[in-house]
Amino acid sequence: MASVKGGVRKKGIYSSHNCHILPALFSIVRSTSNTARLIFMKKILPYLLSAAITFIPAAFTHAATASAPVQLIVLSSGGIMGAFKAVTPEYEQRVGVRLQGEVAPSMGATPQAIPNRLARQEPADVVLMVGAALDKLIKDGQVDPKTRVDLGKSYIAMAVKHGAPHPDISTMDAFKQTLLDAKSIAYSDSASGVYLSRVLFNQMHIAERIQGKSRMIPAEPVGEVVARGDAEIGFQQLSELKPVEGIDIIGLIPDQAQQMTLYSAGVVTKSKHPEQARQFLEFLSSSAAAPAIKASGLDPIAK
Repeated sequence: MASVKGGVRKKGIYSSHNCHILPALFSIVRSTSNTARLIFMKKILPYLLSAAITFIPAAFTHAATASAPVQLIVLSSGGIMGAFKAVTPEYEQRVGVRLQGEVAPSMGATPQAIPNRLARQEPADVVLMVGAALDKLIKDGQVDPKTRVDLGKSYIAMAVKHGAPHPDISTMDAFKQTLLDAKSIAYSDSASGVYLSRVLFNQMHIAERIQGKSRMIPAEPVGEVVARGDAEIGFQQLSELKPVEGIDIIGLIPDQAQQMTLYSAGVVTKSKHPEQARQFLEFLSSSAAAPAIKASGLDPIAK
């Protein structure tokens, strides 16, 4: 097929012109003497065959590379990962872009956390994470501020192992007593866990009384720790608890104790596919994606 570069049309190896070169040469050779044919077969033909063997695989490789779809690497906090997984198949089929999602906490000391991965310059195109943590990445120049979008509001819930008794957390007094009675307590090292351990438990005047039986869980869903029986009760964003098997979600903690976490998204400044990344975020922040965001346990911003 002919290609155009710099306004000059160049004929490729598979052009109709070149496809007739070898037959034409053989026709010429047949009309010549035996000596000329012998020279052609021994001297010229091997070079022609060598050239064909060299260029044909290269041409096929180029064609395969050119047709490969764009792949976006999406680093996603667990709280929004459920929504991302829900919209991925339809978006890939409709747009023709591949979405490679990788779970990564919004914050924390773990190497898997989004800020730490970007600091190591790991490849990424899009980040889905806690809004406050995203703002810090924007300030540090890691995420394009013009691409920032808000996706959904999240709230803290409590879970126990499947089949275990369901403690009462319907009021602040009942919630406090449940915390005091629990044999072990687990919470995440992300937004919800930081709030519980550094703010709420102090405000409830129980921080010292439960300190010895409480622990922050890095780089693992709290629900999985509860499902194994390693913690009697666990706290995390509702959207992060919902996908976990082997637990019973008791419900949201009381309104007086609750803290809303906003999940947002942005395009990484070093993205290799910034235009496709922006298009994906336009879709994810639109009303078309709102049902998936709601089903994941978040309150979508777009209605």
